[in-house]
Amino acid sequence: MTSLIDLYYRFLKRTLTLLMGFIILPVSLQIISRYTGIIPRYIWTEEVARFCFVWIIMIGSMIAVRDSSHFDVDLLPQPRTNRSRGIRNLFVHVSIAVLALFFVFYGIQFAQFGYIQNSEMSGINMASIYISFPIAGVTWLLFVAEKIKDDIRTLKSEESENAT
Repeated sequence: MTSLIDLYYRFLKRTLTLLMGFIILPVSLQIISRYTGIIPRYIWTEEVARFCFVWIIMIGSMIAVRDSSHFDVDLLPQPRTNRSRGIRNLFVHVSIAVLALFFVFYGIQFAQFGYIQNSEMSGINMASIYISFPIAGVTWLLFVAEKIKDDIRTLKSEESENAT
């Protein structure tokens, strides 16, 4: 199972790289059309760049959960022992899982709403953008489940060390 998760993680990183490269095209067209008369002004470029940006953010958040490089606020005191560190990490990871469940549940509704809409300028079906939210939620759950498993393993190993 871990190798499948690793494969999915590598796929996300490559997709993010491709999207970062792809967003250069519509943004460049916007800049060139605004400041020169070489090409006409394209309206669709702003919309495509925005949609690409949404996917970049969502895929980046998925990768950040796996790497534990996501936004972190120190509300809890710094743990002094491995046990308290495990408890704190478990609390943080369960909190991420709860947020992920919201993204899955409401993201599916959001994507269904987008299915009946098309973008006015580019004609892109909005579900292709909105689906990024439930996909992110499911991916967060997948990656945070690994972390929770490690947290529980840390807590159990700490208990077995204390018992001896």
